[in-house]
Amino acid sequence: MSLVDAQAPETAGPEPQPQPERWTTRRGAMARLVGAELRLVLGRRRNQVLIGGLGLVPLMVGLVLHFASHTRAGAQGPGFVAQATQNGLFLVVSALFMCLPALLPITVAIVSGDAVAGEAGTGTLRYLLLLPVGRTRLLVAKAVGALTLVAAAVAVIAVVGLVAGSALFGLHDVVLLSGTTVSLGDGILRVLGVVVYIGLSMTGLVAVGLFFSTLTETPIAAMAATFATAIVSTVLDSLTALASIQPYLLTHYWYSFAEFLRLEVGWGTIGKGLAVQLAWIAIFGSLAWSRFYHSDVTS
Repeated sequence: MSLVDAQAPETAGPEPQPQPERWTTRRGAMARLVGAELRLVLGRRRNQVLIGGLGLVPLMVGLVLHFASHTRAGAQGPGFVAQATQNGLFLVVSALFMCLPALLPITVAIVSGDAVAGEAGTGTLRYLLLLPVGRTRLLVAKAVGALTLVAAAVAVIAVVGLVAGSALFGLHDVVLLSGTTVSLGDGILRVLGVVVYIGLSMTGLVAVGLFFSTLTETPIAAMAATFATAIVSTVLDSLTALASIQPYLLTHYWYSFAEFLRLEVGWGTIGKGLAVQLAWIAIFGSLAWSRFYHSDVTS
């Protein structure tokens, strides 16, 4: 029961007048809480520096490829990395590919691991619980803030990659990994699919981070545990002896974004990747809610 329910006076008659007013108050309080959380997350200098640093990745990758395009090293790497020198649109995919193993998981770990543990560590969590929104809605607001920052990070990488790629290499018809050429408009839609898929692939790790964040008052511990989860999943996914469990690992389908760069998009593989993320969200989101809802907050 939320604080609003606990403090609401009992009505003597059968008139249902107080109920709509109470729900209106709670909806307004929830919207204000989400807005305050977004301002906190997006306005925090640490997060701004983090997003700015990620925005530098496509610029640096583009400059390196630009200066190395006439050397033998310029043709090395996955197909979409090598094609970035021929079509700036592939710089978006190349930059996301570079950030996917470590930089994006670190970003997720920082923002989600700090979501609850940071408030507990600074002693502000118990004051937040006095707001008329309840613990469930407070956790939802924290999740919205974390997901928004992750989406912003992926979007910044994509936008800077598109601008830098256009300036350095130009935008042309897209040659897919199979060698087939499609129009620039079709290529842009496919790259947009890559961006959205990679962003959605981070949602399961956000749920993991929120869970660890409810277990401790030390944000660094929650961040480290979240990032370690991604690393362990990647290591386990590389062991052939564990082939039976690999399809259920958090990171197994992260690189399936390449399906968008084939002539026939592998929607089955894309669907499996999203289903894995939903499963991790359901499991660790439930664990985070159970821990946060039933735990005693002393700081």
